[in-house]
Amino acid sequence: MRQLHRLNGVARRRARPTRPDWRMPVCAAEAGYGLKMEKWGLTMAQLTRRPLFNPQGDSDVRLRRMVGGNTTNLNDFNNMKYAWAKDWYRQAMNNFWVPEEINMNPDIRDYPRLPKAERTAYDKILSFLVFLDSIQTANLPAVGEYVTANEVNLCLTIQSFQECVHSQSYSYMLDTICSPLERDEILYHWRNDEHLLRRNTFIGEQYNALQTDPELFTLLKVMMANYILEGVYFYSGFMFFYNLGRNGRMPGSVQEIRYINRDENTHLWLFRSIILELKKEEPQLFTPEREQILRAMMEEGVRQEIAWGHYVIGDEIQGLNRQMVTDYIRYLGNLRWTSLGFGTLYEGCEQEPESMAWVSQYANANMVKTDFFEAKSTAYSKSTALVDDL
Repeated sequence: MRQLHRLNGVARRRARPTRPDWRMPVCAAEAGYGLKMEKWGLTMAQLTRRPLFNPQGDSDVRLRRMVGGNTTNLNDFNNMKYAWAKDWYRQAMNNFWVPEEINMNPDIRDYPRLPKAERTAYDKILSFLVFLDSIQTANLPAVGEYVTANEVNLCLTIQSFQECVHSQSYSYMLDTICSPLERDEILYHWRNDEHLLRRNTFIGEQYNALQTDPELFTLLKVMMANYILEGVYFYSGFMFFYNLGRNGRMPGSVQEIRYINRDENTHLWLFRSIILELKKEEPQLFTPEREQILRAMMEEGVRQEIAWGHYVIGDEIQGLNRQMVTDYIRYLGNLRWTSLGFGTLYEGCEQEPESMAWVSQYANANMVKTDFFEAKSTAYSKSTALVDDL
């Protein structure tokens, strides 16, 4: 059955999806809500950007909302509705690091000596990681235009800055070990490799949808795409670099990735917290039908990450194989999905595989500490240890 859908005064005819599909937005009018929240100028089918100057905004923190609030945009650090945002902000600020402070001289020696499979994987994975952090830098301000909790926008701004630092680190790595021509080929390899392009398209289309169809559920899907990117998409790449480390190769690159991984843990924490707040504030977004769409997104992200790991790592790299990639990424898919309060995706993959325990050891956020002002390893930490339960 087809329904008439009206958005921004334009009537459009759209078929109801017959199965959960992360590519097709399901708006509230189609789900039978049609609720208009007059106070916030928001309908279930349409979002409006928060005004930058709003003297009539609410100053009462009890009225603050993640989306659809009436914000003044005043950053008041003493009055925050979401207490976790203050902890996140301080943790992220204390994670500051400088890519150029990491010694890459051993990598200059190691890179030309890498076996062909490892060097190819190094190049392809860096190309993918560069794209992910670059599109995150562009996407986060777009998300922030619809977030009306000032303290959460502060966190998104810091995350955007950290994504810039990550892109800087990849450039530093490539500038150190490659010629300018090789560097440019690696940076733009994702345009010509069909596997890379297909992966980037999955996330990129979700982000673009918010630009052309700014609906509340579209925003939630963009947030879920962020959660998948930070919590699943990076990890075949991370495990590859950590495998280099345990084989005594490319120590500078490994250390750069460890700092990036530490930041990504906090980014994952941020988007999980946002989604959990939306579950409380906007329960109509989490109907069984819509949960199935979100689940399909997570499953697609896991499927693509496994396929990517099989393609770029395969069975040709010492210390890794396809089965290890599959088991670990399915475990991560379960961990990310259950952390949002949902059930298990992959039976039998609830525990971290014993064969991959070394990944967690390398990624341990509380072991990545450096005093950059002295340029040497120390017990650098200005804040309490990061509790990483993601």
